[in-house]
Amino acid sequence: MLTFVGLGLYDEDSITRAGEAAIADADAVFAEFYTSKLLGATVEDLESHHDVDIDVRDRAGVEQDPEPILEAAESGDAVFLTAGDTMIATTHVDLRLRAASRGIETRVVHGVTAQSAASSLTGLQNYRFGPATTLPFPDSHGADGLPASVTDTIEDNRDRGLHTLVFLDIKAAQDRFMTADRAAALLAAAYGDLLGVVVARAGSPEPLVVADSIESLADRTFGEPLHLLVVPGDLHAMEADALAEFGGAPNALLPDRFR
Repeated sequence: MLTFVGLGLYDEDSITRAGEAAIADADAVFAEFYTSKLLGATVEDLESHHDVDIDVRDRAGVEQDPEPILEAAESGDAVFLTAGDTMIATTHVDLRLRAASRGIETRVVHGVTAQSAASSLTGLQNYRFGPATTLPFPDSHGADGLPASVTDTIEDNRDRGLHTLVFLDIKAAQDRFMTADRAAALLAAAYGDLLGVVVARAGSPEPLVVADSIESLADRTFGEPLHLLVVPGDLHAMEADALAEFGGAPNALLPDRFR
């Protein structure tokens, strides 16, 4: 059996009880933290909390050399851990397919995701989000300006009145995390006068939500990572109220009918 377990968003207490039970029953526990990581807990914290040894795999160790994981799942109960949910904004369905092709039973124990947290904290309705995008560090995509994958997604969503969740680049192995002010600065040339919403440290005891023009967000700081940025589309009256109340959105940036 191979069980994929999402750890949630922040620390060792963010996991569900079902996830804890899966780890307690496991013969081997693996994890990756290159797609995201828990900023409120170290691997040692997780090992102590669950009383297990965790084999942390890098990208190559999951995508190119998954044999140790698959062998453990063939001979016993193996658990594979990630921050958030193991099947959201990751490529881990490939690992699950590899297991299935060898006749290994699999299941998924879900964790809270950044996407659901962004909706919950901002008050923007989840069903009014379009496709998400990821804003990479400029040195990661090697092109001038914003990648088309970012601008096309924002423009397509705005044309349909939908919100865009912008994931910010993570280089976990380097402890390098794009901050929301850096992201806003990269977006400002194209979208500076638009309303943007920063979500910082979702899942922590003290998350932060700030709504302002994107060019104004570029001049502010938002503390420790992880950060997200949302570019809202058309706003329902309750969404506008939530952004004003919980994110301090200036009235001038809200539609006239909601001021």
